[in-house]
Amino acid sequence: MRTRTLLVAVLTALTTGSAAGVAAEPVGVRAVPPTPTVASTVATGLASPWGTAFLPDGSALVSERSTRQIKRIANGTVTTIGTVPGVVPGGEGGLHGLAVSPNFATDRLVYAYFTAASDNRVARMTFNTTLGQPQVIVSGIPKASIHNGGRLAFGPDGMLYISTGDAGQSGNSQNPSSLGGKILRVTPTGAAAPGNPTAGNRMWSMGHRNVQGLAFDNAGRLFASEFGQNTWDELNLIQAGRNYGWPTVEGIANNPNFVNPLVQWPTSQSSPSGIAFSRNTVWVASLRGQRLWAVPVLNGALDGSPVNFFNGTHGRLRMVTTAPDGSLWLMTNNTDGRGTPRPGDDRILRLTF
Repeated sequence: MRTRTLLVAVLTALTTGSAAGVAAEPVGVRAVPPTPTVASTVATGLASPWGTAFLPDGSALVSERSTRQIKRIANGTVTTIGTVPGVVPGGEGGLHGLAVSPNFATDRLVYAYFTAASDNRVARMTFNTTLGQPQVIVSGIPKASIHNGGRLAFGPDGMLYISTGDAGQSGNSQNPSSLGGKILRVTPTGAAAPGNPTAGNRMWSMGHRNVQGLAFDNAGRLFASEFGQNTWDELNLIQAGRNYGWPTVEGIANNPNFVNPLVQWPTSQSSPSGIAFSRNTVWVASLRGQRLWAVPVLNGALDGSPVNFFNGTHGRLRMVTTAPDGSLWLMTNNTDGRGTPRPGDDRILRLTF
């Protein structure tokens, strides 16, 4: 099912100049996102899947939040390659995002974000046929039963970007010394990356509530999805050193101290988790909203009205990933305790255009 959605607040923004739904733009020719269709089912029977990362050979790794396992999908077959030690699942915590080293062919490294006994942390492990022992490279990220963040993405600069949550303590987001409520930028060994806004500090941006989606466009711009509290969920264009407002503001506020999101949605329509960039569009997997949002962008700006697909068809959607062949992989998340599992859940669907 495809539903073209234009929030009433968009019309308000265009006619009155207020920005109460989607950031106002000059009226003109705008892009319409392409329509995805389900081409095949890649995998079924997954337990609370959370993250996906592709290996150079085209196979994919998938993390399961509560089982602590990483699985590999190759040629339609799902196998378990290892269990990550030190993961302590609970609430929204557990084994979260994955990333594959840009130099995997030589270093064989896989990165994972997970909740441990006292904190959230990022570790790296070698992978040949099985997982090696984890080496923790970032620790001390605040943890709680909620708002643990957890997405990883290597940028075109070779640095690792890490999304964190405020761990239910909103003051973390505005505290430059806390790793919570931030997007971090680190070297492959976990040190603060050269060129960060504050030398020696891992922080890339601040003022976030709970970021669970990171994706780069073809020009290296970073987009992030963010859970709101009771009013607005967000899609943001991330700029180095900028403040995204939480907990002072939620959604578009036109406050010069903070960055407005590109798009905001009522929380009932989104609860955005993983995102992907493809075909001049940011694709946003939505949990509570149970739909896949498509946000057309051009040069980092909104280039049309967001539309949504599969509204309620597959239940809660945790992650969308661009596959090496140009398709999108869409991950359901109905077995995490908040959804209603359907036969074969959880599953990964392959979308084509």
